[in-house]
Amino acid sequence: MKKLFRFLLKLFFWFVVVTVLWVTLYRFVPVPYTPLMAIRAYENRDNDAFEIKHDWVPRKYISKHMDLAVVCSEDQNFLKHHGFDFLAIEQAMDYNKKGTKKRGASTISQQTAKNVFLWPDRSWVRKGFGVYFTLLIELIWPKERIMEVYLNSIEMGNGIFGVEAASQYWFIRPASKLSKSNAAALASILPNPRNYKANPPTRYIKRRIAWVLQQMRFHGGKLDYDKYKDAKKKD
Repeated sequence: MKKLFRFLLKLFFWFVVVTVLWVTLYRFVPVPYTPLMAIRAYENRDNDAFEIKHDWVPRKYISKHMDLAVVCSEDQNFLKHHGFDFLAIEQAMDYNKKGTKKRGASTISQQTAKNVFLWPDRSWVRKGFGVYFTLLIELIWPKERIMEVYLNSIEMGNGIFGVEAASQYWFIRPASKLSKSNAAALASILPNPRNYKANPPTRYIKRRIAWVLQQMRFHGGKLDYDKYKDAKKKD
């Protein structure tokens, strides 16, 4: 039993060391490939026409509208929480008890942790690792870096990953040139990016775009990272 305990203790120690170094590395260098990209490539291994489109671009080359659009669409408390929106989780649990359709409450931080370090699955094992990696990136990365990695790794179409590839595919323009409506359209397809189309949008996506644009106006037209940092210092 002592040998087993020592082995498990060493295993846990090295797991923590490796994962902390991994997350720290990705604070500074681009994420070249993700587990989901590998999964999609394997799923389409018999489709010769399928290819992964992914072009990493620094955050300064991404339209400022994109940050706000995904926050309004996916996680309006992104700058306020520390990885988990407990109010949204509680509301989702209440909603799921009443309806047949399931509503998620994953934050942008949680989605980034899953996209970059893990695999898409609803098992408790994956969720446990998701909590761990979410805490790590919130501890090691600033919010701007979380957003940069998220926008460069999120699935935005069939084989399309990251906002630069999505912008080129859907609107034939670089991510730096995305308009407010373009950004809202990309944010609107995120719940189901392989089935929804950003351009031309369906009637349903048009309604989502209108709602996202309304929320963007309500939030002042930009994401204020400095305001978040000042509030954090006061805390």
